[in-house]
Amino acid sequence: MTLCALAVPVAHAHADTPLDLDTGGRITDTVGALGQRRAQVTGALNHLHTTQHIQLYVTYVRDFSGRSGHDWADATADRNGLGPHDVLLAIATHERQYAVSAAPDSGFRPEQLKAVAATAIAPALAQHDWAGAAIGAAEGYAAVLQGHPVLPPTIVPGAGDPGGGGLVPGHRRVWLPVTIAVLALFTGLYLCFCSRRAARRRAARRERLVPTSTPPGLARMAQSMTPLPALEAEACRNLVETDDAVRTSAEELLFATAQLGTAATRPFAEAVAYARGELAYAFRLRQGLDDAPYEDDDIRRGTLDEICSHCTSANRRLDAEAAAFDRLRGLKANALGILAHAEAAAAALAPRIDAAEAALAAFADRCPRTALAPVTRHPDEARDRLAFAATALAEARRALTEGTEGAAVPLRAAEAALSQARVLTTAALRRAHELNGTAARIPGALADAEAGLAEARATGTADGQRLALAERALAEVRKETADGPYDPRAVLRRVQETAAALDAEAGPHADEARARRRVERAVTAARGEVAAARDFISTHRGAVGCRARTRLAEAERHLTLARALMPAGGPAVLYATGDADSLARQARALAEHDVADYATPYDPTTPHPARALCGALLGGIILTGLLPATFGGGATRGRLAAD
Repeated sequence: MTLCALAVPVAHAHADTPLDLDTGGRITDTVGALGQRRAQVTGALNHLHTTQHIQLYVTYVRDFSGRSGHDWADATADRNGLGPHDVLLAIATHERQYAVSAAPDSGFRPEQLKAVAATAIAPALAQHDWAGAAIGAAEGYAAVLQGHPVLPPTIVPGAGDPGGGGLVPGHRRVWLPVTIAVLALFTGLYLCFCSRRAARRRAARRERLVPTSTPPGLARMAQSMTPLPALEAEACRNLVETDDAVRTSAEELLFATAQLGTAATRPFAEAVAYARGELAYAFRLRQGLDDAPYEDDDIRRGTLDEICSHCTSANRRLDAEAAAFDRLRGLKANALGILAHAEAAAAALAPRIDAAEAALAAFADRCPRTALAPVTRHPDEARDRLAFAATALAEARRALTEGTEGAAVPLRAAEAALSQARVLTTAALRRAHELNGTAARIPGALADAEAGLAEARATGTADGQRLALAERALAEVRKETADGPYDPRAVLRRVQETAAALDAEAGPHADEARARRRVERAVTAARGEVAAARDFISTHRGAVGCRARTRLAEAERHLTLARALMPAGGPAVLYATGDADSLARQARALAEHDVADYATPYDPTTPHPARALCGALLGGIILTGLLPATFGGGATRGRLAAD
């Protein structure tokens, strides 16, 4: 009875109903369409996810089981729980049909999806380039998200029907009944196998959802509902810990690259870049919640779950590379060479700290304390990090001289301390350079603003009261710069704001060259503010919380956007630079508040050895138990504790 029942639908024996996607990746190829080009498609999908945070799933089947392509693709997407950042490209090889399933809130406009389909997918399928269609789709989606035109793929024609068009060889009257019986038998066996396979797949999915550090959103669905305040705290904690892991990994990667070269460390650089991308997306979600504090609880919960998922993804990628990183670097085996390099770096850093202190001192009479406040303590803190590094290096040399184990731990701690001492020193020197450069740019900015004032008056359409306010503001700037100490950065910001308002009054009569110069000054100023906030948070991350890090991540995003828009110019660049500048200053203020409230605040009057240790804790150089952090995610970055 079973065989008879199964023999009825033989005409559709090779039709594929909406199926479970392959759990091993984003490619499900049931007909062998890709052959040896699977790796190329995987690379294109990974690049799309790394750069745009879009998961493109591609499935190849013989046909769509009599359904329309869109119905089949949507049903498969629903069956596999694809979300708003997931896109499914379904290809039926026998009829060269395809369909794309994307959620309404995916971020793609319908015309963008149509452009990618017409330019990148359909031409490849017309010539049986099954891999080229997927590669073209991945590159096309990345292009439209970046605002670039979709380019046609390089087409490599392939097999006409990899799904198999001639399934029954020989004379039909002889082989067809036999084939039907065999297919019915194998269909019964196949369904039995599929039921077991589906059970194994479900078990594997449940196993994959058990995280190494933070549970992703899907795993949380199987757990009891976490109270929203607790989930808020967990998401913030994950962001802070993941940010620490990424920053520490990036710092040690620099040492490894200097030791072994770029080619040897490329896989680890890719892992850090991937983790940074996931973290940046998580911070953007967090900023969205901060901007909408009264959002619906269900929306907040879903967003917080997604933040945790992206943090988990970043940590897992770093954790997966930790063991290979240790083998490549050989911190124990190469300890003597690493020690010599670190000692040389420490010796070169001491006079550079003195130079930074002298550079800041030169501005003491020229600028108010507010202009120097962000970096005033940087030279002293750099010396404390340097003292901590010197102690750690002495301990490492003693261990190597005595032939005992344990040199790796102080060596890694010394490297981290030297890195932060260098960052603090560079930040102080950069502030002195910025103050000089900004003071030199003020006369040109004033001249441009006054030209804009004259232009706005000449149009005859400008508001008289606004022109009077602008004229008064420029006069006050000239008096302030002539009379005595002033903060060049604050003064230039006021001039820029006045000039922007005047150009708005002038409308289409505003001078383009003048506007471009203002954009260049704005980008330079924003870059300095973002760098200052980044350096402070990096070197005080043991105390800095989620809000400051979120503002910094958003400031960096707006600065990147401003740089991309800079060639075109226009108001959009100024909006982006203004947001970057404002968010960076918010990040710095929030971080300074966190440091002031830290359990072991930095106190210059503390005796030197204790102060150096407090600085190492404040900088996140050492973890609980006074052991150094190293390359890796939440599950591996403290692994040197095993030494």
